[in-house]
Formats: sequence, C-alpha cells, structure tokens
Amino acid sequence: MVRLARVLLASAELNFRQRFAFTNKDVLRWFPGHMGKGMKQIQTNLRSVDLVLEVHDARIPASGRNPQFEYSLGGVRPHILVLNKSDLADLTKASAIVSHLKQNEGVTDVLFTNAKDPFCKGMKRLIPTITRLIGESDRHNRSELKEFCVMVIGVPNVGKSSIINSLRNKCLRKSSAAPVGAVAGITRSVGMKIKVSQEPLIYILDSPGILNPRVDDVETGFKLALCSSMLDHLVGIRNIADYLLYFLNKRQCFTYVEKLNLKEPTDSIDFLLVSAAISSGKTVKRRDMATGGYTTVPDLDRAATTFVSMFRSGGFGKFLLDD
Repeated sequence: MVRLARVLLASAELNFRQRFAFTNKDVLRWFPGHMGKGMKQIQTNLRSVDLVLEVHDARIPASGRNPQFEYSLGGVRPHILVLNKSDLADLTKASAIVSHLKQNEGVTDVLFTNAKDPFCKGMKRLIPTITRLIGESDRHNRSELKEFCVMVIGVPNVGKSSIINSLRNKCLRKSSAAPVGAVAGITRSVGMKIKVSQEPLIYILDSPGILNPRVDDVETGFKLALCSSMLDHLVGIRNIADYLLYFLNKRQCFTYVEKLNLKEPTDSIDFLLVSAAISSGKTVKRRDMATGGYTTVPDLDRAATTFVSMFRSGGFGKFLLDD
C-alpha cells in the first residue's frame, strides 16, 4: 500500500502524453498474398455455407473488424459475432458493447467466449445458437441437406482455430484438428470441413485471418498489434511497447511499475526499457567498432517483448482498448 501510494503520488507529478504520435503509417499496411487469396476462397465457399461465424478479440470489439466482411459476406447468411479472449477483457461494459454492435453495425447475435475455458458459458451457447439461426433461415440450395456447414472468419490470431478445436473436443471428444499458434497468420487457406458436432451434424470451415489492405487510423493499427493481430516485427516490438506504455498511463494503470521493478511511472519508453532490462539482467553483447572488443548493453528488444507479453497474458489486468 505504501509503494502504491508513492507510485500514485509520483504519477500525479508527471505530464503524460495525451495522444499517441506515430508518423510512419506505412508500417501499418499488412495484406499478404495469402490474405487476398483467402478472401476470394471465402467468397467462393460461401455457397456451401449455412452460417458465418465471425471471431474477434473481446478487448477490441470495434477496432479492426474488417468492413469487407459486411460488404462481401454480410446479409447473405446468418451471422454470429464471437468476442473471444473474454478472460483478458474488462467486460464491465459488456451490455453497452452489445448495444453498440446491434444499433450501429446490425449484429444481432453476440457471444463472449474464452475458447480455452472448458466451462465457458459463451462456448456452451455456441452450438445451440448456430442451430437456432440456421433453423430460422432460408437455406436456399442446402435446404435438403441434414448437415450444417459453418464458416469461421475474422482478423488474425483472435482464436478461430481454438474455438473450432474447443467445440470438437467438447462435442465429439476428439483431438484438435485446426492448427493453433501464438502469432498472426497460422491459417493460410480455407481448409477442409472439420466435424465439430454429431447431433446436430455440424461441420466448420476454418479460414485465414483477414485484415484490411490498409489501416488508416494509427491507433487502431496499434490496438491490433498489441492484441497480436499483426506480426510484431512488421510494426516493431519497441513501437508496440511504446503504445502500451501510452495506453497504461492514459488509463492510470501503473501496475507496470512494480511488475518491471521500476521506481516510479514514466512516459519514456526508452527509460522504461533500459531500466527493465538492467533490473532483469536482460543484456546483449555488442561489438565496439573503435576498440574491436565487445561491450555489454541492455537488451531493449527482449525487455520490450517481456513488457508486451505481460499485457497479452493479462499481467497488468483486464482491459477494453476501445472506449
């Protein structure tokens, strides 16, 4: 309590940034060839799909949702928006989030899930919701088929494959069938149908994560990067760490001071990384061109990776990045 009081007192004396200034917008463009190919595959396979399951990160319920989904896929089939990783999100405003999505984006069915939690209520509601919506819809050329086919879409690394595997494990007691990874871009193409339920008989098509060809709003891009929907090296791990520091200070969340063993809050990412690297012994040897020898310096990239990883794993608490 004493240390917390000192941190709050120190923070009151600092003038934190009121906006995140970042001029190099080119770094926020990420639309690899497999994504363009993936969108075409999604549109082609839509003919054999009864429902579209859109998965997004619950920490950014608005940021980064691809408008191409609405124009290319929306209105064609029943649609469920799954806000995954809910265990990392501040859901005190969950009802406001749902109201916003319904009123402004026409999303009628929203579920909050944690695909890694076998007791997640949102995951338990998923199969019944899929069954209800398909049953209420006009299945067109698929009306005589007993099997249901669902396509999973969404931006990279939001847990699409984890949801497929969770349903498969729970309903069929089968092992995982969709590849899962901690970085964006694991799924590269629309795969084969994966059976996730026997009664009702449901198959799911996985798909690659699709981002906008261009992210015009810098802060939206950094929210995506902070939540792992962009590859770290394309944005720069130190840049992501700088945005995280700006975000935490803006929310007056100074838990990073104790977690990184700092003396007080700071608005300087360089100071934070140097201090954190020295405190944790993260160093690297660099060659001195003048003497030809080597010198030991703080490893700022490792410190930045640790800082960002703490946020991603919930080490600083639960957050909603979208206001």
